[in-house]
Amino acid sequence: MNRYTTIDLGYPAEDDTKETLLAEDYATCRQIMRAASRNYTFASGFLPKSKRHHVEALYAFLRVGDDRVDVSHGGFESALAAIEDWEESYRQAFATGYSNHPVMRAYLNTALECNIPKETMDAYFRSMKEDLTITRFPSFEDLMRYMEGSAIPVGRAMTHILGVRPPFTLQQALPRADSLSIAMQLSNFWRDIGQDWKIGRVYIPQEDMERFQVREEELAQGRVTANFVNLLEFQIERTEAYYAHAYPGVEMLATGRLGVMLGLYVYRAILRDIRRRGYDVFRQRAGANFFEKFALIAISWREVRRR
Repeated sequence: MNRYTTIDLGYPAEDDTKETLLAEDYATCRQIMRAASRNYTFASGFLPKSKRHHVEALYAFLRVGDDRVDVSHGGFESALAAIEDWEESYRQAFATGYSNHPVMRAYLNTALECNIPKETMDAYFRSMKEDLTITRFPSFEDLMRYMEGSAIPVGRAMTHILGVRPPFTLQQALPRADSLSIAMQLSNFWRDIGQDWKIGRVYIPQEDMERFQVREEELAQGRVTANFVNLLEFQIERTEAYYAHAYPGVEMLATGRLGVMLGLYVYRAILRDIRRRGYDVFRQRAGANFFEKFALIAISWREVRRR
């Protein structure tokens, strides 16, 4: 029995050859995910084996686009040209059923097999292009608009991959998935304040910095003042509200509940560690350590069993 379901993606006609080539495409995605995110890789290991390659394809597809904006646009005249090429590759893949790029082939197969609507990624490409010119967010509403493309498509695609179990519906599950995606990205934003400053970006809403009287010069100097602590605590409490809204959505999933619950706890642990470090997000990267992650496995398993 084939490990992978192969939609007609223009692979050679022989079934064995199709499976081999598609397996190679998914292996490329797996390498990208493992190299880029320890937290995501750790949590995805607790998803059903039948779903992991789809999650790897989703992650790699998004990572290729992110890297063209943030890391290197080698081979293109600009980062904008690079992300526009990735978007055009996406459109062409869905239009023709084939792509020359192994990551795009894998994601296309995943999208078709898991019924992820093509339109799911429209906002993603918009946000990636905006990332090239927008480095500050006047209000939280502006930041939310950015996350509509940078975070929400992830949760929605994951919901399609893992499925929704009766009596719940996709319409009930998607808002919970949106909240989890937002909470995870906000956790990363607060963890990476110092790192993002170095590349010219500030994801803390400007209205909040003004409210708590924190200046960008203090971010540049890595100063943990009383005002900064109050600002960061405000953002943490805001993020916790999204985790609270996301939590009931885990039980709505047809598969992968342990992996998603573990992902929720691992990313939420970033907030706890920020507090534990006295809100110093400039000198060390917050997050659960090796032993804490294994403790979170037990907690996640217990929560999934209880619910």
